[in-house]
Amino acid sequence: MTPRVGVQIRPNHVSWDDMAAAWQHADEAGADSIWTFDHFFPIDGDPEGTAFECWTTLAAMASITRNAQIGPLVTCTGFRNPDLLADMARTADHASGGRVVLGLGSGWLERDYHSYGYPMSGDADRIREMEVAIHRIRRRLRRLRPGPAGPLPILVGGLGERMTLDVCARLADAWNGWGTPAQIAHLNQVLDNRCERAGRDPSQVERTVALFETASDDAYDDYVAAGAEHLILVRSGPDYHIDELESLLRWRDSRSGQ
Repeated sequence: MTPRVGVQIRPNHVSWDDMAAAWQHADEAGADSIWTFDHFFPIDGDPEGTAFECWTTLAAMASITRNAQIGPLVTCTGFRNPDLLADMARTADHASGGRVVLGLGSGWLERDYHSYGYPMSGDADRIREMEVAIHRIRRRLRRLRPGPAGPLPILVGGLGERMTLDVCARLADAWNGWGTPAQIAHLNQVLDNRCERAGRDPSQVERTVALFETASDDAYDDYVAAGAEHLILVRSGPDYHIDELESLLRWRDSRSGQ
């Protein structure tokens, strides 16, 4: 199976017009997916730099892209009422023509919580809250009229072997992790085991990997050998280095049919 390729275009340290141009370029270049993130401040570079909000950004980008899947990598389930989040995702899905992937996570950055007045519970409690949120989101999606325009898969991001991967195995359509190929191979095996324990075919959970550094074609091959099905470059403004995405796309196309 040909691996898929995406890019996270972080909405920080950049003007709106330059960010939108990067989304359009990635879409036209043939990216399989384009992502934003859900933080209220930059998480790289100057912490006081510019930043745009996740879901309003995503809705706007839905209208200027045509081909790639789009979504948050990932949105924090503690920042919005889960039923409202389901409605927001459904609406963005219609704006995009059915291309949204609902990436979810339990949150981690204290500044996000405290600056916006959200209570922040402990790590384990936040993962339990995420699980409850996923159930509420799926229930609300079934009740909405109209329903989602596309499949609206749910992705869970995180590295926690005991709790996060267990929630992912039972409730998600995709997983996002990061690390070296050896670390990804280990986490994929843990997720396989969790799926089997939950009575699910492990192939039902797509394996996505966030790449924070530019890698060689050999390294990309190593990620695929480790079980990655979807490689996602992580890029921040103001210069998104889209040429690096194009290199990864050429690698993807060279593997077509293998």
